[in-house]
This record gives sequence, C-alpha cells and structure tokens, in this order.
Amino acid sequence: MSPRLRFVAWLAGLVGLLMVLLGLVGAALWSDLEPAERAALAALVEGRGALLVVLGVLLLVPFAVLLRLALQAYPEAAARLTEEVGIIHRVNPGHRIQPGGARAMRRLARALNAFAESHGAVQEEVRQRIEEANAHLEQEKNRLAALMSELAQSVLVCNREGRILLYNSRASLLLEPSDTQVGGAPVGLGRSIFAILDRRLIGHALERVRRRLEQRSPRPVATFVAARGTQLLRSQMVPLQGGEGELIGFVLILEDITRAVQLNSRRDALMLQLTEGSRGALANIRAAAETLQQYPEMDAERRQRFGAVILDEAQRLSRQLEQSLARHADILRPQWPLEDMLAGDLLLALQRNFAAVLDVTAHYAGNAPPLWLCLDSYSLVQAMTQLMGALASACAVREVELELAEEDGFARLGLCWQGAPLEPELLHEWEERPFSLGGDDPGAATLREVLERHGGELWCRSDRATGASRLCLQLPIIEPEPAEARAEPSQGRPVYYDFDLFSQPGQTPELDERPLVELAYTVFDTETTGLAPSEGDEIISIGAVRIVNGHLLKQECFEQLIDPHRSIPRESQQVHGLTPELLTGQPSIAQVLPLFQRFAEDTVLVAHNAAFDMRFLQLKEAQTGIRFIQPVLDTLLLSALAHPGHTADEHRLEQIAARLGVQVIDRHTALGDAMVTGEVFLRLIPLLAERGIHTLRQAREASQKTIYAKLEY
Repeated sequence: MSPRLRFVAWLAGLVGLLMVLLGLVGAALWSDLEPAERAALAALVEGRGALLVVLGVLLLVPFAVLLRLALQAYPEAAARLTEEVGIIHRVNPGHRIQPGGARAMRRLARALNAFAESHGAVQEEVRQRIEEANAHLEQEKNRLAALMSELAQSVLVCNREGRILLYNSRASLLLEPSDTQVGGAPVGLGRSIFAILDRRLIGHALERVRRRLEQRSPRPVATFVAARGTQLLRSQMVPLQGGEGELIGFVLILEDITRAVQLNSRRDALMLQLTEGSRGALANIRAAAETLQQYPEMDAERRQRFGAVILDEAQRLSRQLEQSLARHADILRPQWPLEDMLAGDLLLALQRNFAAVLDVTAHYAGNAPPLWLCLDSYSLVQAMTQLMGALASACAVREVELELAEEDGFARLGLCWQGAPLEPELLHEWEERPFSLGGDDPGAATLREVLERHGGELWCRSDRATGASRLCLQLPIIEPEPAEARAEPSQGRPVYYDFDLFSQPGQTPELDERPLVELAYTVFDTETTGLAPSEGDEIISIGAVRIVNGHLLKQECFEQLIDPHRSIPRESQQVHGLTPELLTGQPSIAQVLPLFQRFAEDTVLVAHNAAFDMRFLQLKEAQTGIRFIQPVLDTLLLSALAHPGHTADEHRLEQIAARLGVQVIDRHTALGDAMVTGEVFLRLIPLLAERGIHTLRQAREASQKTIYAKLEY
C-alpha cells in the first residue's frame, strides 16, 4: 500500500473510532440529563448544524496534521527501514539508509548503517577468502573456455531434453541463421537444439546411441547428415553419461560438408562429361588408325586425309581436356592436406632457406597482384632447398635471383643465375631422387611426387645470348577460401557454457508454475521517435539480452537500428542521440521484428515500463504479422512490489539501479538499457521471494494489482 493510501486508511479509522467514542460519551450524558435540560440542549443545537460541521472539520485539520507527523515519524519510517535493510542484506551491501522519522528512528537508522559497515567488512573478508578458494576452479573453467574457443570443430553439448548447455564460437558461426533458413533459431544457452536441427534426425540418432549403450558397445556413437537451408552438416553424436551410466545428455560435433559434396558432384559430372565427350573422338581416331594399318598400300592422298582426321580429333580432344582442366581446377586438386598461401610468402620462405647455401635476391616481375597457391609449404620448400643445394654443387652457382610472375592462370617462379646451364637429364634424375624431411622417414618422397601433389611443373632453360640460366617452377593459382568471421572480442573470456542446465525441467513445462529463478528471459528495450505510439511514433532501435539459469548472457545480444521512414523530433534526438543520418538505409521494422521474435522465442519477455514497449510491438501486428504472445514481466511493477514504501520517482530505472547497486552504462541506448534492466531484474528476484512471490504466476498476478499497472499508451 502506498504512503498516501496508508494515511487515508489511518485517518478514516481514527476518525471513525473518535466518532464512536464521542457517540458513546454523548449517549451517556444525554441519558443523565433531565427533560428540561434535554429540551434546552436541543434548542441550543437546533439551527446550528452547519456551524457544528464546520467546527468539526476545523478540529480534524490539526488532528490530521498530527496524525501525518506521527505516521511519518514511526510506522512509515519503520516500514522504509525494513525495505532498505532488505536491500542491504539481499541485494546491495553498499546501500545505506537515509535517516528519517522521529529522533529514535533516525538513531536506529544510523545504528543500522554502522552495523552494515561492520557487516560489509566481514562480508568482504569472507568474499576474498572464497575467491582465493575458488581460484583453482576458475582456472579450470578458463581452460575449458579456452579449449572450446580454439577448437577447429563446431561443438555443442545438450541435456536430455535437447537444451544447449555449451557451445563454442565456431558452432555459433556455423549455425548462424541466414536469409535462406526461414525460421531458423540462433544458437544460445538454454535454447532447444530441435529449433536448429531436425528433431527426427536427432531423435533417431539418440535412439541408436541408447541401443548401443544397452549393448555395451565400445563406441556408442551415432553419425548422421542434416540439411539446414542450403547447408549439409555431418553430425557426430557422442553420449554423456551420469554416475550410474544413465544418459544425461549428448555432444554434437558438426562439420559443414556442403562444399565437399558439391565438389564431389561436380567431379562426378566432369568425369561423365570427359568420358562421354571423349568417346566419339577416340572412336574416330581408332577407326582412322585401324584403316591405315589394314591398308598399307593406300595412296598418299587418302593416307593424308586419314592423318588429318587423326590430327583434328586429337586436337579437339586435347582442347576439350585443357578447357575442362582450366574450368574445374578447384575440384581436380590432389586430396592432400594443403593450405592456402600467398605466392609472395612462398618466395620469402625459399629466399630464407636458400640463403644458407648461396646469395639470394628476390623480386616480383612487374607490378604483380597477390597470387594465392594451395600448398604443403613445408615439403615443397624442403624439396626445393635440397634441389638448390645440388644445383649449387653441380653448376658452381654462388648467386641466384628469384622472380615471381603470373602467366596464364599459373604462378611462375624463376631461379636465375649466371653460369653453366643445368642439363635436363640431370634435373630428371634429381626429380626421382628421394629427399628427407628430417627424422626417420623410410618412405621419403621424391621431388616429382611433391610436384604431382601440387599440380606443378619444373623445367630448365638457358639463354645463350646473355649467358643466363633459369630453373622454372610453375604452380596453379587458386581462389582462396573465404575467411571465417571471428566473434567480436569481449571483456574477459566469454561464458558459453552452463552445466547447471543439466538439471533443468522438461522442454515444454507449464510456465506459470515455474519458479522465477528457473525461467529463461529476454530482456529488451526500444528507442523511439517519440512517446505516443498511437499517434504515429515509430521504433528506431531494439536491444535485447538473454537471461538463462540466473545468468545475464552478455555475449548473446540482439541490437538493431531501424529506419522509421519519418522525421525524428529534435528533443527525441537529444535523448537517445539517434539522428536521421544514422538511421537512413537501416532495415525497416517489418524486416527486424521477425529476427527479434526468433531471438526471443521460448522465453519470458522483461522490460522496464513494459506497457510502453509492448504497445509499439502490438501496433505492428497488422503490418508485420508478428505477435509476441509470451508472458511479460515489468521491472517497474516488480520494483513497486519489492519496495512499496518508495515513491513513483524512486521506481525510475536509474533510481532502482542506484538502490540495488547496478552500474548504469550506455543509458538511453536500447542495448545499454536492456543490460541495466536485466541486472536490476536479477536483483529483484530475491527481494520478491521475501514477499512470497516465487513463481511466474505469482509475479504476474501481483504486478497487475499495483497502481502502475493501469498506465496505458
């Protein structure tokens, strides 16, 4: 009950009590009067009723003032002391009571503040000891987070109900929803894996895993391929078992095989094309050759015609092969663990290694653009280094110049020197000679094998006019694989795991009876062109953050500017700093709301003064077809429940944050306000529990009874 309503109730009660007492006294005096005295009293009062009422009201004024002072001095001061002691004890140990009320109450407030200081000192000492005791555990957590973030595979860990307990950044990037995956859900702690991958596939794989566990198979693993939009994902499922061997969850290791499948399909199509396309030319060549063989006495003119047929068909077949090789070079690369590398980096690596044997200079021929190669750089550099050592000995080479140029889709690396040329027979002999990569390597490779692995060629030539000799290495140029986007660095190591979710309830429980501490939330805020949604104001920014298992997941955020397609009043720009220039070209509200709905699905919505933000969303239902039907909690109403003795101004977001010890950052930005609201909400939950509000139903029903729940927009 608010202080004003409490005062009115007290005043009405005391006035009623006073009237009853006066009535009893009057009745006693009236019964003791003689008839003549009663008649005289009645004559005295008659006609003066209005005066008596005015006198009664005037007497009530000082009575009300004294009552108000008495209430402020004791009951209201005591109620406020109770609330603020609860804040110090439950939420914000740094909060201090503002002394008020009577002298005794002010002395009590100062005594409580002194006690809070000493209690805070003890708590700080205990906190430091706990931090020291947990240092080793935190180290282990950091190692786990580091390991998961650096893994080359995409990994997710789920509980039995398919709720995600852990994921790494590669999984987040691999499973990020795209425009072709309509309705796809993003990866996040507490989200369901069934919203990301086909439930039937995962259920079938789980059944296979359970069966293998029952059969005590040494490798109870299931593998399946899932289609997700245009992606093909090879998935390996590994079971997680509890202490008694029961299945408590599973690990999914994902690999994108889309490109590999496409390359295999193209390779098969190419082989079919080469087979079918070559058959006719080979048949013509064979027929012409057999005719020449069968009729050796054939005259010269006919022999020449058959020879021309063989030459034409051979040239056509050669052109077809060259075109196919050029067009499909990417799928004809040797299947060997090669990596993309700049040709310039290969040049520098060769220069460093050759420098141990002779003097080396290196440069690009002309103004060449960056050239990408696909290499096993270690084996190629080692092979060329040993070849250069042999060349220096055989041809007395002391100085060599390295040149790099592009020619017809190939990178051509030239090793030039002045002096005796290298004989082709000797180069062929060196190509077949095994070379060592270091260590015990009984199956050492040859230079020819390394060149074939890379699709390369090597030859030598000399220029008699200048006396220069040259060894040429030619390697095919490739288009580099697109670089994977990296997650934005955050302050500290990101928390992408929460193993407490193993004990979460089932996937679709009745939300109303769930405790507040167990629910998943999406805390959001909007910035708008103004404060009147029904009069045409529009949303220009939405920011949101998720709460799962009592943790604010600052790495799982939603933030998007929106083009309102209307002017923005200057006073609104001064509040949130969003100008028309910043918003022009941003997505429309019809594009953003489906993404926000996907982000917030399966959660309870939380906002400060939620009626304002929800009104904007409701007005867009007809335009976008997007409805937000999940439960909504309002930190304004929850604060009024937790602190009924505070005034309306003290339920503003900044005031609540200061009272609960929440630092306000990026105020009046949608994401910044959502972060603050999320921190405030988490600190309100234990205060609500003290007042008997534990479940979602209790929070919603109690919120609807507060005076602030009647606000409309």
